[in-house]
Amino acid sequence: MNQVSNNALLSFALDLASAVNHPNRFEQLVYAVRATINCDAVVLLAHHHGVLTPLAQRGLSDDVMGRRFVIEEHPRLREICAGHYPVRFPAHSTLPDPYDGMVLGHDEQLPVHSCMGVPLYLEGKLIGVVTLDSILPGVFDDIDARALEIIGAMAAMTLNTAMLMEQLENQSQHAQNVLKVMGEQSREMIGQSKAMQDLKQSINLVASSDFSILIEGETGVGKELVARALHERSNRSDAPMVYVNCAAIPHHLIESELFGHVKGAFTGADRDRDGKFLLADGGTLLLDEIGELPLEVQGTLLRAIQNQEIQAVGKDQIRKVNVRIIAATNRHLETEVVEHRFRADLFHRLSVFPIQVPALRDRQGDIALLAGFFAERFRRKLGLQQLTLSPAAIQLLEAYHWPGNVRELEHVISRAALFAKADNATGITVISSAHLTGLQIDDSFQEKIQKNELEPLRLEKHKPIDLRLETETYQRNLIRKALEENQGNWTKAAQQLSMDRANLARLAKRLGIVVAKEVRI
Repeated sequence: MNQVSNNALLSFALDLASAVNHPNRFEQLVYAVRATINCDAVVLLAHHHGVLTPLAQRGLSDDVMGRRFVIEEHPRLREICAGHYPVRFPAHSTLPDPYDGMVLGHDEQLPVHSCMGVPLYLEGKLIGVVTLDSILPGVFDDIDARALEIIGAMAAMTLNTAMLMEQLENQSQHAQNVLKVMGEQSREMIGQSKAMQDLKQSINLVASSDFSILIEGETGVGKELVARALHERSNRSDAPMVYVNCAAIPHHLIESELFGHVKGAFTGADRDRDGKFLLADGGTLLLDEIGELPLEVQGTLLRAIQNQEIQAVGKDQIRKVNVRIIAATNRHLETEVVEHRFRADLFHRLSVFPIQVPALRDRQGDIALLAGFFAERFRRKLGLQQLTLSPAAIQLLEAYHWPGNVRELEHVISRAALFAKADNATGITVISSAHLTGLQIDDSFQEKIQKNELEPLRLEKHKPIDLRLETETYQRNLIRKALEENQGNWTKAAQQLSMDRANLARLAKRLGIVVAKEVRI
């Protein structure tokens, strides 16, 4: 029986009251629900424009936090969101569950048997959903409907307050749903690591200013995504953001591309043409691959930025513009300046506020989230009912050094999704470590992952290895395994690992593992 007593409801209310002021307020709300209703998994999701975004979860694989669930594509979520009352699905329901194959500690192919959803409404508006799942059938059947409505109402008020406080603390605005640049949709910055928190803080700090910004980072880290976030959070968000790839323009046409030209200015100029500066007037100009700009053009660009004036090729008239400059490069421009390949005065003009985008290998704990985000995207593209990643696959992804960063991870997941679909065209499609092709990892280590073994690596001659990354991966896997074996009880997990609980919590936080409030037993 899974009844909810009055004492349990009182404890739930007290837990919610403490959750609002807790640094991990969303995790605390999930804890409160799970402590009140016995289940294998709980997910708290926020609703925004027909999409459910996980805010916190317990009992599912880490990659669920990177997924974005389009309500219309998931029949159970659609049914939960359709009304104002909790929905319980019978064990024999044929509707696919969005979490099939993701419950920790169970066979990855095992579908969820019991599922319940509580829509969270505030003043008639759907603001979120709490889903509860169990691998045992019928465990939610005897819960009093009125008790569930009370839980839903209290959770909705707490969620709304928590989200408002989150916004105030971050001092940021909601990103626009549709970016008015290049006709593309805005993309979310996925990541909870310390490196990503620092990056987002820098974006929020400088976005509202008109400072020129230099974004530096390796190929594939998401520099353009950072530039879009800066524009969306700026006072120019209603104006266009114009993109220029400096490396893709022939040298003799760069000035025309930037400043425009008049008809007859050069061979092939058969009509007047506005340059990118004029198109971006009032908005933002993103100069991507700025390090590839020829020296002879850098001086002209410097004058345009300094004076906010442009002169079209073949035209005597000078025109004033109001443009914010964001430059991006995968080069180290200070070195380029020292070696006289980039003008020092232009460098200082561009780098009023430099932003360094971290490499994926430095984003501890983000790989599983990104993998889940891409898996959900390709699930939709391939028309799959469900697409999950096996624990061994996630372990392999976290062990790789990712020279191509997030872009490479996206490509790896896209290939793996195709291979997994070919192996299993119906039901739960699982990406295994065997589907992750193109990752240059020591063969013996890959065999250990495929066997789901966690013993330390044996160093081999002539094969370089990043000891810090491998050690952290090993520690992360041990902690997760201990938590799974102890049903999320951090005290028992610490005892199993011969550690003090506080030290275990600090280590887990550094490794990107969410530290939740102690589970009551």
